[in-house]
Amino acid sequence: MAYVPTIPDWFLTRKAAQVTAFFALKSEGVINILKATKLVYLSDRRSLDLRDFPITNDQYVSMAFGPVNSYTYSYMTGVAPIRQEEWFEFIAARHGNDLRLAQEIDVEDLDELSRGDLRILEAVWEEFKDIDRFDLADWTHRFCPEWVDPRRSSIPIEMASLLNALQKQDPIGLAEDLQDERRLLAGFRAP
Repeated sequence: MAYVPTIPDWFLTRKAAQVTAFFALKSEGVINILKATKLVYLSDRRSLDLRDFPITNDQYVSMAFGPVNSYTYSYMTGVAPIRQEEWFEFIAARHGNDLRLAQEIDVEDLDELSRGDLRILEAVWEEFKDIDRFDLADWTHRFCPEWVDPRRSSIPIEMASLLNALQKQDPIGLAEDLQDERRLLAGFRAP
């Protein structure tokens, strides 16, 4: 039986697609899925570090090749059961280990991303663009202490653990604030 994730109402599918599209655009329209997962995660992590909130509003897990944005990964791999049209507006169906832009776009077409989001994405790209996908996965093993080796499975990364790894002053309180914001967002999006 195939795994079908439950995508919560508070997850920002279209925004996650645009973050992925940003990196595909930087990679001339095609990006390896492993590299994309690392860049998306590192962007959310940097946003949390600098601004106390993520870009994609995702849930995070430890997987064999490092930390991953769980719901974004579900869209990347084609198993997300809802809001697929928001994803496919920007990212075509996975082709082998590659993700491709669904259409020709420019950065200006990424209307869900703020200037602050784009600055973070650009900084992450500049820092990691020349690093091989497997080396980037190894880098996350060494420099993302919230990652725990899941031994061929996946383990949730609690938001408070990630915020603690970023040395936030009140990681539990900040994680609770982010959870409250997710509940509000879900209330607005629920049918």
